[in-house]
Order: sequence, then C-alpha cells, then structure tokens
Amino acid sequence: MELIWNDGGRASCGFVGLVGDCVVRSIAIGTGRNYRDLYVEIGKASEKTPRHGVTTTIAAEFLSRLGWRYTEGQGRLFDSESVPEGVVIVHLSVPDSPRKGHFCTVIDHVIHDTWNPSDEEEYVIDGFWTCDLADTTPGGAPRFRSSASDDRHVHSASACDEQVLTQKEFERILHRLRSLENTANNHASTEGEKRNALRMMQNLMLRHNLSREDITDGDNLERMSFSKMACPVSGRRAHLWEKSLAAYLTKEIFPMTAWYLGTKGNRTLFWFFGPVEDVQNCITLFRELLVTIAASAQLRYGGYTRGSGASYAEGYVRGLPRRQDSESKPSPHDIIENALIYTRVLAVRDAALDWLRLECGISLSTSRRAGRDQQDPNAAALGKKHGATHDLAVPSGPKRIATRP
Repeated sequence: MELIWNDGGRASCGFVGLVGDCVVRSIAIGTGRNYRDLYVEIGKASEKTPRHGVTTTIAAEFLSRLGWRYTEGQGRLFDSESVPEGVVIVHLSVPDSPRKGHFCTVIDHVIHDTWNPSDEEEYVIDGFWTCDLADTTPGGAPRFRSSASDDRHVHSASACDEQVLTQKEFERILHRLRSLENTANNHASTEGEKRNALRMMQNLMLRHNLSREDITDGDNLERMSFSKMACPVSGRRAHLWEKSLAAYLTKEIFPMTAWYLGTKGNRTLFWFFGPVEDVQNCITLFRELLVTIAASAQLRYGGYTRGSGASYAEGYVRGLPRRQDSESKPSPHDIIENALIYTRVLAVRDAALDWLRLECGISLSTSRRAGRDQQDPNAAALGKKHGATHDLAVPSGPKRIATRP
C-alpha cells in the first residue's frame, strides 16, 4: 500500500521530541480531531502520558466511546485486500512478540502514518475499527457525516478555526511555562520566587497533562520529523554493489540518513530512515541509480548480478564522486565548519536511531559477510570510469555533488 506521511498534527500543535505516539496519532488522523485534545483525553483515560504508548485496552475503550466498531483481524496479512475502503484504524501485531504492536490509519487503502508498516513482513492485522459516520473527501482527509442521534462525530469547516484557536491557547500555555522556567533558573530570583515558579509550573503541567519533554524549546533537533521508507529489490539476498550504493548515498549525499536491510517474501528491502525530506530524496536517488547502473551493466555484459556485470556495477559505485576527491587543501575555517557539520550529522543520526527504536521497535546490529568470487578487473575499471563521469544531483533540490571537468 502507498504511504502519505502524516503525524496527525503533532508538530503543528507544538509538541516536540521523540515519541511512540502511534495510538494518539492514528486516532487523530482517523477522527479528524485535534491532536493536543486527544493527547490530553487519552492521557487522562490511561492515567499517564501517552507519549510512550497506550495499552490496547485503553485505545479500544476510547474508540468504542466515540462510536467506532471493532472487527477481528484473524491474523491476516496487512494489505489492501484485508481492510475495507473508507477510514480504518488498524491494530497491527507481531505473532511471536506480544509487546510489539502498532496502530495506523488507512484511508481508502492509503496508509497515513510516519512510516509504512505494510512493507514489514512480520506485521499481521490483530483487528481494526471502522465508523459508519466516517467518510473521506476527494483529497483523502477524513470528515464525518452528521447524525441526528449523535453529534459527537460532526466535523465541519469550523473545525479548522477551532484548531487554530486551541493552538494559540497551547502556545500561550507554553510561553507561560517557559517564562516560569526562566524565573526558576534565574540566579537573580529569590528562593521564594523560584519555589513559587516551580509550583506554578507543576500545576500548569498537571492541569494540561504536559511533560517536561513537551515544553522543551531548545535545539531544533527536537522538532525534526523522522520517517523510514523501503526500496524493494529482487532476490532475498542483496548484491554487494547495491549495498555499496546505499552506503555511498547515506555517507556522501544524505549523511543525516542511514539504512538497513530487511526481507519480505522473495524480495530484499533497503530501508532508509532519518529526516523526512532527506529520506524521500535519498530513496528517489537510490532507485534512479539502481536502474541506471543495472541497465548499463545489462547492456554491456548481459547482467548485473554476477560475473563481469556485477564487477562493472561495483566499479561504477566506487567511481561515483566523493567529497574527499577534491584536490584543494581545506582552510582552517573549512576544517572548523566541517567539524561542526559532522557533529550535527551525528546528533541527527543518533536521534533517528532513537526514533526507530521508540516508534518502530527496531534496534539495529551490524553484520559482515564474505566478498564475492569471480571478479573481473577490466569490467570493474570500466565501471569506475563511467561512475566518475556521473553527474549527481539531488532530486527536487540543488546539486550537492558534481564531477570534476
């Protein structure tokens, strides 16, 4: 199934930080309600902050109160044939991992989420919720038909105005909390002022079900939106040149992204994760280069999976332009600037790994395999020559790397 990246309105409501909020997000998308209001309501129902997940029982009771009807999934695979059309909130599970689950919203067989769980082989449908009042607009956003017996699900154009209003209220609350925090941390404040500021902060945070992470206004790293996307290739085992290409792109062109391998059926999946825009551009360029290199090897050597064709493809990737290829000696200013950029890149990649663990329940490990036999040095040299002349540009953006004349 296709994916439309959607955080349910979390970022627009001023929330920051990494969370595992799939229950609140999916309900916000499915019902069209304000994310912050749902965050507060579900937090009260579960008697704890929902930023690190909500139990299935609480989610089921909440949706039932909203008039949504539950259907058993019977362990079916998560695909378009297993869910009905319209707005569907799906509960996914992993048969051998009872603690690993995920909620997402599907609208007319299109997934609205921060990543695409239908690409994961292990997920099955535990159950799903539908609502007779739910409908979709031509643009795919959920809306609700009016009902004489229950007006809780009536959403109209005024909902947008209400969300703007609640957002302004929320920003005022955050501004007040941050002012109190500054007072509490100010050395010029008296002990009484500090205690009073902390007491007022605690009361405000309890009243609005906020945690310290929700009001943090520091590095914009906290405000980054992450995602992961998969590119399938043929066969259950990736070729060396395909893995080298993924490593090249995440090191040289999109250093804030990272990658790992997975499988689904008889296909290998290259997963890329990191900031949303970088992931989208990285996977677009990865697909483009896969086709270019494979087609070139096929035309010259009749294939790209083994023998001379594979050697040519490996050489092509090795020949692609790299930043260190520049012959000019960097200035001290460049060295300092590069060090700052590198520090920033490491921070973003660490945050992406944390997001992968919190949101997707995935912790990565590194493994190595032996190299390939039957190398063709001449084919590899030709591939490297052709790769060195490749003019590499980022999709929908400025050229970041160029070959030397």
